[in-house]
Amino acid sequence: MNEKAVKLIIQIPCYNEETTLPETIAALPREIPGVATIEYLVIDDGSTDRTVEVARALGVQHIVSLARNQGLANAFVEGLQASVQAGADIIVNTDADNQYHGGDVARLVAPILAGEADIVVGDRGVGQHPYFAPWKRWLQRLGSWVVSQAAGTKIPDATSGFRALTRDAALHTLVLSHYSYTLETLIQAGSRRMAVAHVPIRVNPQTRPSRLMKSIGHFVTNSAATIIRAYTMYRPLRVFLFVGVLLTLGGLVLGLRFLYFYAQGYGSGHVQSLILMAVLLLMGFQTMLIGLLADLVGFNRRIQEETLYRLRRLELDIEALKERDD
Repeated sequence: MNEKAVKLIIQIPCYNEETTLPETIAALPREIPGVATIEYLVIDDGSTDRTVEVARALGVQHIVSLARNQGLANAFVEGLQASVQAGADIIVNTDADNQYHGGDVARLVAPILAGEADIVVGDRGVGQHPYFAPWKRWLQRLGSWVVSQAAGTKIPDATSGFRALTRDAALHTLVLSHYSYTLETLIQAGSRRMAVAHVPIRVNPQTRPSRLMKSIGHFVTNSAATIIRAYTMYRPLRVFLFVGVLLTLGGLVLGLRFLYFYAQGYGSGHVQSLILMAVLLLMGFQTMLIGLLADLVGFNRRIQEETLYRLRRLELDIEALKERDD
């Protein structure tokens, strides 16, 4: 990237963060080699405290205020949209609770500046995270492994919200989940064959309990649902083919069992196996057929996503031309 053209915007989704926001912004860099301009953007997700006033007092250049609390995923997307409209070439997302070490922003954007990545995720080293309980470390490692398999790329810390995106990656990003953006966007990036990198980062002591992880069950349930939904959306043929093959194999096993007993002269006592075999084989065939249809729908969705991407680019180009004429 040309240093004169590179503009970095660091976005911070906030919900009632008046006490932690000053420390978070104070730790962020004012200059980075290879970056000409650094600006900050706060997404106020319906805060009821003085978050917006504090952000203005701290000199934050861009503030997006949502009328009501819409959740982290929606705030993240609103931030991306506002950042690209503000002319960002690179966007860094960080948390307002100062969980991530602001000094590592330069490390995070380095692979993008070198042209080696479209998305860079900050790796907190979840296996040895000093502020995670043992059970949380295990869950984070398991979840990251599952997402890595689903995305087709190694991601040691899939739930890390400290990440950098290129302008194009931001324009391509779609988030349908209302829970979190972290897992879905990585699976989405993997399906689009984007270059996803990870770099080690430092973390700060916890300033408040996590608002996203209300309990183990809540976290596991929502994360699993997000992974399954996203993977099924972007890899429908694999999912339905896998389920269909399992059902078909189950039917074949029951069929072989029936034939065995039939050869022994006990076929009349195992008619139920024959019926269940037919049901499973039919279900397996139908599931694989659904997979084919879902894959065709997936092609249509990719066309729509590409159309949306081009429309976003066109809107930005039109706005740039209007500003130039003014």
